Amino acid sequence: MDEGALDAAVKMPPLVMRFGAFGDIVLLTILLRQLHARFGKPVDLISSGPWTQPLLEGQPSLGRLFLIRSRRTPYWMSLEQRRLVAWLRERGAGPTWFCDMNLGKDLLNRGGIPDGYICDSRWFKFRPEEGFADRFIRLANVTPPAFAGRLPAPHPAVSRAAQIILSATDRAEADKWLARRGLTGRPFIVVHPGSRHMARRGLRSREGLDKYWPEARWGRVISSVRDLRPDHAVLLSGTPKEHRFNADIMASSAATDVHNVADDFPIRTLLPVLERAHSMISVDTGPAHAAAALGCPTVALFGNIPATLYRPGGATTPAVAVTGTVDGVQNILGITVESVIAAWLDLIRSAEMPEGHSVKS
Repeated sequence: MDEGALDAAVKMPPLVMRFGAFGDIVLLTILLRQLHARFGKPVDLISSGPWTQPLLEGQPSLGRLFLIRSRRTPYWMSLEQRRLVAWLRERGAGPTWFCDMNLGKDLLNRGGIPDGYICDSRWFKFRPEEGFADRFIRLANVTPPAFAGRLPAPHPAVSRAAQIILSATDRAEADKWLARRGLTGRPFIVVHPGSRHMARRGLRSREGLDKYWPEARWGRVISSVRDLRPDHAVLLSGTPKEHRFNADIMASSAATDVHNVADDFPIRTLLPVLERAHSMISVDTGPAHAAAALGCPTVALFGNIPATLYRPGGATTPAVAVTGTVDGVQNILGITVESVIAAWLDLIRSAEMPEGHSVKS
């Protein structure tokens, strides 16, 4: 290995490649913060998805961000991939963390980053009961092979929870949004029943999806929440494609002061609104991770994904993962309304939340 090249490479900011859904990127903030603490430099990131920039923009641990829409398009057909390779070559090679399970590493190599400069997460199996929070902390303290003895020493864990830092501008947008909805100064609870998989179903049956919990059960949850907190409004969040699902749930609940906001909830509005929410009840989805990362007490209903792996927002957020079984197999349909309400009550009754969070009244 060329010593001059290594001397230059160790001075580079760390680089991460990670593609993922909304919740994956929320959890990624744990890795970014840990690398930032170890290297003393913001981390450059290669990622994808329309959610990544609004989620991470303004975070102190983020340096430069390069987004591509597809890794599956053949390289010779993808102008974006070629631009990424050119950007990598202009940027220069340095310590790199590849945190995906399949495609993308070849783009790092094309961009002039040799394998010896890369910590490939596929080298490291998950430890028993290890979730993404502790895995990301562990990976951030790995030194790629070429840099043995040359990089900063491993850094004690900064936090086992994801964190999203909002600006005054973000919070001002939430003020305007709440005012338009007639919710200024009102306490509210967010319920997020849908997922991106459900949004893709269109007019097809929702039944059989891993994260589908029946409308009637959601309706009973909302009715119970309103009975227990009659002064709190309920916001039914989601994407525009989930608006109809939310409407069906509202009809099932017959509760008052329930607002279907799935038609008007962009990410930059969603985040500061979640920060203010009394609590959230959701399926295991990106907004649940964001809510927990923002300190909002969150109850998440899990399908067949291990709750220890994807606990909302990491290991120490104010969150509870609820699971159920059908015929001895983990299945969201095994979750009862009563268990959801019990988990929610236990959570909001806690006088103090992890990391100093307090339940909002």
